Amino acid sequence: MTPVAIVHDYLTQRGGAERVVLSMLKAFPTAPLYTSLYQPDGTFPEFRWADVRPLAIDRIPGLRHHHRFALPLLAAAFSNLLVNAEVVLCSSSGWAHGVQTLGRKIVYCYTPARWLYQSEKYLAGPQPFEAAALSSLAPYLRRWDRRAAFSAHRYVTQSSVVRARIRQVYGIDAEILPGPYRLTPEHLQVPVEEVTPGFFLCVSRLLPYKNVGAVIGAFSELPRQHLVIVGDGPQGMALRRIAPANVTFVGAVSDAQLAWLYAHTSGIITAAYEDYGLTPLEAAAFGKPSLVLRWGGFLDTVVEDTTGIFFDSPTPAQIREAVRRFHGRTFNQEAIRAHASRYSEDAFVRRLRAVVASEMPGERAPLEPRPPAVAALG
Repeated sequence: MTPVAIVHDYLTQRGGAERVVLSMLKAFPTAPLYTSLYQPDGTFPEFRWADVRPLAIDRIPGLRHHHRFALPLLAAAFSNLLVNAEVVLCSSSGWAHGVQTLGRKIVYCYTPARWLYQSEKYLAGPQPFEAAALSSLAPYLRRWDRRAAFSAHRYVTQSSVVRARIRQVYGIDAEILPGPYRLTPEHLQVPVEEVTPGFFLCVSRLLPYKNVGAVIGAFSELPRQHLVIVGDGPQGMALRRIAPANVTFVGAVSDAQLAWLYAHTSGIITAAYEDYGLTPLEAAAFGKPSLVLRWGGFLDTVVEDTTGIFFDSPTPAQIREAVRRFHGRTFNQEAIRAHASRYSEDAFVRRLRAVVASEMPGERAPLEPRPPAVAALG
């Protein structure tokens, strides 16, 4: 029996969850990594050196490039996977926690499935395929999701807001283990062409709930300020059409290029409904402040007036006002870096190893009875 195995929803993109999985692999470098879909060119190159084991649906043409089309298949795909390991670590925002195991199951939950419990944010905008699929599948998927959640022996999550959501959806009291940042000033830095220092930086997938359009709207009336946007997504073409000349899209970048952008930005801006808030921590490692929405995970990862500035709603007017307040403040880079150090990858690896070790045979304490699940969100 394998000591530790990792299961992740899908490896098709470069996001915060995928960075956490890389840190999980640092903690357990020999662990096999199971996932539904694996697109090597779409995610971080470090996964090429891991023992990645895609599921059978990975062979269906087109799904690697359009993972949302796999929605009707993912529950069954993970339910049919049996992992023979002493401890299975599920990196999940909705699917991987459904895996079967002969050992103990720890779920690192980024959020209960957005498409089930926050669909008004996740599916904002015209997405007819997903809306139609969810309309017919939602009752079944909610039942499946709760069964999957209650099959776990331990729940861990990244922030206070997600912990509260897990308690409301499942009645489970999760422990908090903040996800780490991985980029530091010591990382190799490669300049991004046509970008000069002194810009504001927005690092985000181009999805409706990320509210990148509101950030662009703010800079439409800040012509002397330069905004650089890193990331791709379904809204990419529409956002490029509305962007003024002082907004530059650079698409997906390498870690070396992202490190250069963090090192040379004035500050980062995000108006997203984030469950954690990783980009302010990455920027803080470089001593750079953040302008963020007063919501969700940012309440944990940003210290107001010390590491960043909050705005109260994702509107162009609120973001413009935050930029103006930003220019009236001086931030202490050493205080910002000190805050970031609490979220380092080494700290995450140490704590994760301790959590997994406590679930190994002969180490675990008897489980207390779990309360019944309560009404779900939304």
